[in-house]
Amino acid sequence: MATYSVNNAGVEHARKLITEGKYNLDEEWTEARPDAKDENEALDEEGWAAYGRWFLAINDKHANPQTKSHYGFPFGDFELLYRSALIAAESRAGEWDHGDIERAARDLLTELDKAGS
Repeated sequence: MATYSVNNAGVEHARKLITEGKYNLDEEWTEARPDAKDENEALDEEGWAAYGRWFLAINDKHANPQTKSHYGFPFGDFELLYRSALIAAESRAGEWDHGDIERAARDLLTELDKAGS
């Protein structure tokens, strides 16, 4: 199993999206999650640093930040943050015993719920 650590750039980007009101509270992540084509388009348009900001975690076993496998626990579609993606990330991080990532997702959900109410 991969070893993940919190991606601080991703957490800060998520907070910025919440502050700016760039989020979706309703759509299911299974429907909104970008596919490989969408990911490749985002990479072509914005580059690796921007791509990486859409993930809550970094895979410590894949040190090269210019690989998709370096990133884990996505939370958006390169335009909006999705509440359902944060819920999925929190749940999966809990199942996989990644407590720091689970807490980061939970904290972002709390911030999102306050902003969205």
